[in-house]
Amino acid sequence: MKIILLLLFIAPLALSARAEKDFSFLDSAPSPETKSRFAMLDDVRILANGLLQLGHGLKDFVHKTKGQMNDIFQKLYIFDRSFYELSLQTSEIKEEEEQLRQTTARLQINNEEIKNLSQEMNLKIENLIQNKIQLQEKVWGLEDKVTKLAVIQPTEQETNEISSLKAFVEQQDNHIKQLHKIVEDQHVQLDKQHNQIMELEDKLNHIELQELAENSFTEEQAESNEGSPFLARNSTAVMHTLEGAAPDCTALYNSGTRSSGIYTIKPNNSEAFDVYCEMKFGTSWTVIQNRVNGSLDFNQTWDAYTNGFGDLNEEFWLGLNKTYSITKQGDYILRIELQDWRDNKRYIEYAFTLGGPETDYVLQLSRISGSIPNALPEQTDLRFSTVDHDTAIINDLNCPQNYLGGWWHSECEETNLNGKYVAPRSKGRLDRRKGLYWKPRKGRYYLLKSTKIMIHPTDLKIFD
Repeated sequence: MKIILLLLFIAPLALSARAEKDFSFLDSAPSPETKSRFAMLDDVRILANGLLQLGHGLKDFVHKTKGQMNDIFQKLYIFDRSFYELSLQTSEIKEEEEQLRQTTARLQINNEEIKNLSQEMNLKIENLIQNKIQLQEKVWGLEDKVTKLAVIQPTEQETNEISSLKAFVEQQDNHIKQLHKIVEDQHVQLDKQHNQIMELEDKLNHIELQELAENSFTEEQAESNEGSPFLARNSTAVMHTLEGAAPDCTALYNSGTRSSGIYTIKPNNSEAFDVYCEMKFGTSWTVIQNRVNGSLDFNQTWDAYTNGFGDLNEEFWLGLNKTYSITKQGDYILRIELQDWRDNKRYIEYAFTLGGPETDYVLQLSRISGSIPNALPEQTDLRFSTVDHDTAIINDLNCPQNYLGGWWHSECEETNLNGKYVAPRSKGRLDRRKGLYWKPRKGRYYLLKSTKIMIHPTDLKIFD
């Protein structure tokens, strides 16, 4: 706008300068006023030259701005294409999920029909068995009569009656056998239907993990306050020291200690070290692993898992060597406490043995109790492995390298409580499969928010 006003101002001056130039041809002797006007014309020319340069600069600026706008439009076009492709993929996933749900619903309906038919068949079989028992009793009675009348020749009527009863019993036996075969076929069909439903449920669970943490534990009756597997831990835990280190947290409890916190223990034939003792259920547990918020990276080396890492007041791994030095004192129980992303809490307890470093800290488990399905193989040698120390390659896979974190692997996907800390809305299935989860052999993946692994002696008074 300022440039336009300046041009409007200059135009009359230029016209007047041109007119003066024309009149100068008529005047033989220019006056002082005419010289002044020529000086003004030179100023105008200088100003016009400046405006011309300014115009060129504006032109270059416009071309540069157009180029930048073209780049922006190109990026917007690419973004629109990417968003459109993502929308198509989302639609395909939703359609596939809906088809799986419909198929599952149909299979469940068929399963219910087969169950009802099987119940009817079982009732018929029971009735036939009762009839068979009654007929057998009659036959036995007739056999007694035959035995008593062994010397006496039976009458023709009695012979016919015995023959007809035997024929009827044989007919009933054949009918029962046929029904048994039908029931067996029905059971085989039910097993197939059940396996199909389980496979479809697994597929649905994988899809649901992409949407939200639908992997919460089922609602069950809460345990009593005394037996609740999760109690609030003292967040301001302090270091406790006692004269003469105890061999175990249980020994500390038996000596009168009742506060959860960090204590120094000294197992038999071992050096003293610090542990976190959690007082609950009328005893004290030694915590060997704690995960609450993902603040600590558990993708560590063999040496780190052997010696331990982390902060005992927050997230930590006590260390395989320290755990072994405790458990070799006697028989111990292993307790695993789990919490999902809906804050549902479950636990499972095992009787267990832990080998030493020469066995790669081999673990053997036997389930005792719990409120969640088992996800770890029982009565199996499970060797601990890390990304830099994997002695058992499973199906050509290095489990710690593919699923992160050190663990007692038997199959690479069964469960991993030392995996990557992953939130429910994590991008990509591969990240979730490397995450912190509990996976029973038959059932869904439970994506976990927090875990805690603790041990205490089977005999609570072993250190009295």
